[in-house]
Amino acid sequence: MLGIAQTLAWASSYYLPAVLAGGIGRDVGSSSATVFGAFSVALLVAAAVGPVAGRLIDRLGGRPVLVASNLVFAAGLVALSQSHQTVHVFVAWAVMGLAMGSGLYEAAFASVVRLHGQDARRAITGITLFAGFASTVGWPLSAYLESAVGWRGACLTWAALHLVIGLPLNALLPSASRSEAYPAAAGALREAGAGLSAAQQRRAAYLMAFVFAATWFTSTAMAAHLPALLQAAGASLAAAVGIAALVGPAQVGGRLIEFAFLKHAHPLLAARLATLAHPLGVLLLAIFGTSAAAVFAVLHSLGNGILTIAIGTLPLLIFGAEGYGQRQGMLMVPARIVQAGAPFLFGVAVERWGTDALWISALLGVASSAALVAMSGAGRWWARGNRG
Repeated sequence: MLGIAQTLAWASSYYLPAVLAGGIGRDVGSSSATVFGAFSVALLVAAAVGPVAGRLIDRLGGRPVLVASNLVFAAGLVALSQSHQTVHVFVAWAVMGLAMGSGLYEAAFASVVRLHGQDARRAITGITLFAGFASTVGWPLSAYLESAVGWRGACLTWAALHLVIGLPLNALLPSASRSEAYPAAAGALREAGAGLSAAQQRRAAYLMAFVFAATWFTSTAMAAHLPALLQAAGASLAAAVGIAALVGPAQVGGRLIEFAFLKHAHPLLAARLATLAHPLGVLLLAIFGTSAAAVFAVLHSLGNGILTIAIGTLPLLIFGAEGYGQRQGMLMVPARIVQAGAPFLFGVAVERWGTDALWISALLGVASSAALVAMSGAGRWWARGNRG
């Protein structure tokens, strides 16, 4: 249920501007870049809302928060459909940001941790397997709706889908008891961070927040600029579009690899391998040129798919399940902020340096891997994960 609801949430928010920004801009008298600026505002609002939504999930469980997010998603989409001035677009996306901060992956992960505690890793992987197809479903459906009923009708249709599909699915989630928080393996949950001093926990949190921010910067930058980068590397427009279409299936492939082959591996090991996939792809592209373009895109996407799972599982491993929702929201604040600026900042780098801009994202991947190595320096984390 969460996987399907998350597919809808991502398709109707994060993946919406790529298709509708042009039409929205023309109708309200602004540019597509301005519409993407409104989307960046939504990401900043989501960063601010995330810790609050997580704290509510810790207290009440995920069901009421996720149901409320469907209502807010619907309200934001309806407001967007009625926009006639640029300011209306910004206000509508700010409302959407409230829903994104309380209704995307972090909220879904916190919901299953609230229900299943330390046993939530499998459920987190399952959610991402479904939602990995959000762009595959969302982009064609948004494009079809825009051609059939216009962008305003497309927004209204997505709003209706939140009310008739997303809301009932989230409402059917099991309720979480207020009196018995994290009932599954309660003793094990409290042990996760028990051997760490306050200073060690702060250090782990800083390292983890850096990894999430760096990898989300790269993920968002590639989502915005991958076709242009492939063309700069020498690929034709048709080839660049075809290779970019591999991203969604390859991300799901990465999650299948995690689900089938890495489920017994320590999450830190899986995350370190994933952070090196993008730098390896950049290296191959630099050496072999256009002939390695598809390999680069697939390696980037495989790593990105696995890292999405790591965002949910690493905080659970290091800190345990108690307070997971609020902690997850706080850890993702830097990621949301850099995500908001990634398309613009990386776009400037691409304009100046072409494919050489990829060395920036490659260095971020290597730095992320180094941060994860530093996190695994505490032997008890590694041993505990292997026992689990």
